[in-house]
Amino acid sequence: MGYVNHDLDDQNSNQGVVLQNGKEILFQAFNWESHKHNWWRTLERKVPDIAKSGFTTAWLPPATNSFAPEGYLPQDLYSLNSSYGSEHMLKALLYKMKQHRVRPMADIVINHRIGTTQGHGGRYNRYDGIPISWDERAVTSCTGGLGNRSTGDNFNGVPNIDHTQTFVRKDIIKWLQWLCYDVGFQDFRFDFARGYAPKFAKEYIQEAKPIFSVGEYWDSCSYNGCGLEYNQDSHRQRIINWIDNTGGLSTAFDFTTKGILQEAVRGELWRLRDAQGKPPGVMGWWASRAVTFLDNHDTGSTQAHWPFPSSHVMEGYAYLLTHPGIPSVFYDHFCDWGESIHDEIVKLMSIRKSNGIHSRSSIKIAEAQPNLYSAFIGEKVCMKIGDGTWCPAGKEWTLATCGHQYAVWQK
Repeated sequence: MGYVNHDLDDQNSNQGVVLQNGKEILFQAFNWESHKHNWWRTLERKVPDIAKSGFTTAWLPPATNSFAPEGYLPQDLYSLNSSYGSEHMLKALLYKMKQHRVRPMADIVINHRIGTTQGHGGRYNRYDGIPISWDERAVTSCTGGLGNRSTGDNFNGVPNIDHTQTFVRKDIIKWLQWLCYDVGFQDFRFDFARGYAPKFAKEYIQEAKPIFSVGEYWDSCSYNGCGLEYNQDSHRQRIINWIDNTGGLSTAFDFTTKGILQEAVRGELWRLRDAQGKPPGVMGWWASRAVTFLDNHDTGSTQAHWPFPSSHVMEGYAYLLTHPGIPSVFYDHFCDWGESIHDEIVKLMSIRKSNGIHSRSSIKIAEAQPNLYSAFIGEKVCMKIGDGTWCPAGKEWTLATCGHQYAVWQK
């Protein structure tokens, strides 16, 4: 595919600065069960550790009123009382994060919205009696409204918002600005980004000016009768196209890397080098816009739609946290899997930081065999995963850390 590396043309703005320095490390600060555990207060206690470990931003679950406790069926967007806690508790958490210089990332769920009253066709597609009281024109015609057809994929069973309507976009922008300037969120995560055209995400970022944005563009990898195909270029190209059409203002979760890496660690590490000798995910094509991760509240947690093999999680983090791209760490692995895993992740993060590895660091893959992958990242770090034996030649290399089937060296 005629893919051009865009990493040379970042805009010069607040958003641009963060994308340019490439030093972000994300923390997903919840899982699918978090709403049951007085979450804002629980997280508040963890902020010092999150900050000390080196995370720059923490993605919080949807903070607004929702029809479902997890937050992904929003209704009254201006109500900040949710199953995660009260508005007062949320504000206390955000204040604590500000003190510790960890940016709060809001989960922006604007593909769909649950109606309050029945309208056209007897469907709940009106929003009477709450702020942003839209009528049926705000809902796409494909999901029972009187708006235009969707500009993306449908999220089935609920009214999908018609972003082509000027009045809809105006209200969404006002709400996003309120989240940033009044509530105190600094970063955005766009839920179900496949659901509406990326040009709308671009407009929302331009108008609300979050410091950092990431989109969830999740569709299926390429599989054949024998499992995952080696070449996932069409999969990563679709994610790249989404990023491109936000004007490069947003990053995106690197679902391609996740899909490949979780097969690779099962004795197929040859998958981690593409035909051009580069990393095979979005990371290999547009690293400064690729947010790499092992699991999230959908793929892992109690939903486990597409989980990373648990016995290989540290190999996974040894790959993500030494490589280009913007790594993200999942709550469960960091907080629930015991002190040893927590400390191993923190150690890898500190090696990344002290050696100046960033989203655009150079990478030279040395080995990609079934049971061994090794690579040199930047000038000062190299690593291996798998049960094959490997170490760098030369006395200047010292072992920085190692664990089950992984090792990292530094100069």
